Amino acid sequence: MTKLAAQSALVLAALSLAGEAAATEWNVSVWGKRRAFTEHIHKLAELVEEKTNGEFTMNISYGGLSKNTDNLDGISIGAFEMAQFCAGYHPDKNRAITVLELPFMGVNTLAEETAVSHAVYAHPAVAEEMANWNARMLMTSPMPQYNLVGTGEPRDTLESFDGMRVRATGGLGEAFKAVGAVPTSVTSSEAYQAMESGVVDTVAFAQHAHLSFGTINEADWWTANLNPGTVNCPVVVNIDAYDMLSDEEREALESSIPEAIDYYLSNYGELLQRWDSVLEEKGVTKVMVSDAELEKFAEVANPIHTAWIEEMTAQGLPGQELYDLVNSTLEDTRASN
Repeated sequence: MTKLAAQSALVLAALSLAGEAAATEWNVSVWGKRRAFTEHIHKLAELVEEKTNGEFTMNISYGGLSKNTDNLDGISIGAFEMAQFCAGYHPDKNRAITVLELPFMGVNTLAEETAVSHAVYAHPAVAEEMANWNARMLMTSPMPQYNLVGTGEPRDTLESFDGMRVRATGGLGEAFKAVGAVPTSVTSSEAYQAMESGVVDTVAFAQHAHLSFGTINEADWWTANLNPGTVNCPVVVNIDAYDMLSDEEREALESSIPEAIDYYLSNYGELLQRWDSVLEEKGVTKVMVSDAELEKFAEVANPIHTAWIEEMTAQGLPGQELYDLVNSTLEDTRASN
């Protein structure tokens, strides 16, 4: 090889390496298996890769990077660049967003859940608290109101909740506790085993989770209209990784969020439409709780709301402001529709 040819080869190799170095690859930590709850993350990855011509890609790992309850810790140390977690897993680490897990907040649809979540995520108190974990809020994982599946005789009155062992986290757990139930916060991945072994009588999940984690397969009945609240599960990114993105990459990421959320809502809507056929297929009885019992249960929420506001305020967080933000966002969302 001539000296000129050798020099040319070195230049080409250097350019090749530079091209490789310019590509951005993020690791994303989720759990369970691919399901309605994670479809927006897959859509986001697809859109970002398309918009950057393959220069910004995401590797989505189901449990291979971290336990679900450790995802926020993983983000804080930069073990991966993006992750999904649920506020109820560690309410002490994400106090501000637990307002979204308070029971009986009156959120009726997935679109409303999306609106109130993103409004709260945008609040400075949330950004400041998440920064303690080197995390930046990216988008929510909107879920419908939770309902119970259970074994044995249906639990359709407050009296029947007394002594009920229920898998429920966050504000839902507090609501069930207030009417005499015994909540436990086993992780979603452990819920089926807890139900199968009799550790719990009932499990509170959204529809996709009852399917994905198999609790519907152990169930004799399902409450169709209890609707006590839901769990809030954000998708976050590591702040350092976000700041290292180029302007083009950051634009590709941010601009893809609305379409990813729309895809999620459409996909989840299809699941809700076929839910009755799922119940029929699995021989699960659909239980309707009476309006009188629902009103009694909802009344339990008032002191829980008040206690949350007082506790957050005592800790230096704008509890009342965050609570009011949820209600005002609900009003605005409904008015715009």
